[in-house]
Amino acid sequence: MPKAFSLASWNVEHFKEDPARVDRVVDFLRAQNPDVFALYEVEGKEVFGALTSKMPGYSFHITEGAQTQEILVGVRGSLTAFFTQRVDFRSGTTHMRPGALLTLQIAGINYSVLFLHVASGNDPRGMGLRDDMILRACDFRRTLNKAAGAPANYLFVGDLNTMGMKYPYQRSIDAETELRKLEHEAKKVKMRPLRKDATTTWSNGSKSSIPPSNLDHVVAAEHLTFRKFGDADVAVRGWPKEPTVAKQDKWIRDYSDHGLLYLEVQRAP
Repeated sequence: MPKAFSLASWNVEHFKEDPARVDRVVDFLRAQNPDVFALYEVEGKEVFGALTSKMPGYSFHITEGAQTQEILVGVRGSLTAFFTQRVDFRSGTTHMRPGALLTLQIAGINYSVLFLHVASGNDPRGMGLRDDMILRACDFRRTLNKAAGAPANYLFVGDLNTMGMKYPYQRSIDAETELRKLEHEAKKVKMRPLRKDATTTWSNGSKSSIPPSNLDHVVAAEHLTFRKFGDADVAVRGWPKEPTVAKQDKWIRDYSDHGLLYLEVQRAP
């Protein structure tokens, strides 16, 4: 089945200032050659200059608001796309990032991609906000189905911060339980979390007391199909693919504590 479009999703922690790091990040992103990409935690104007000079064939869109960290979306110029900022995915909290909704039209078929960077924190407030945002993202499938009059070609992707919750009296919720709930909620609206070719996507390096975690995800309508990377639908690129701990630590210092997610959506029938 032919490719509809390729997509890269990458949280570049506190993406600002340091020109050398900005150049490294943009060069790595460009090397993936995505048709569409999203960068999370964009904080500085230096990013805009590097993107426009190194990736001239793209148009760029960015969220705005009271939050300090933005979602920046790039789209290859040959694609027809419509960008919308969705404040309903802030869950009523003004300093949370809004959702970034991109609708692509390819060969007369619409594809909707919602980019999210949801609440972090393993306290009850953080998990509650995160849970509400993910429920809204799942429920949005119903809105798109109604508008299309058919099952929508929809996926949501980003840093979903699935880190669980710490609570006393043996009431903690581990990350795996939170992931199972995400899968359960997605299944209700005929969606599924896509399988990645790496078990973890975030690491603060080998010296950290926090172990590597599985925070970044793609959730897609069940009928959509994707290019395979082995037995996975999503390739995780960056530090998880470095062969040694020392090289992983260097990659994290040079680029980001998150790996980049890469996928290719195949043409819908």
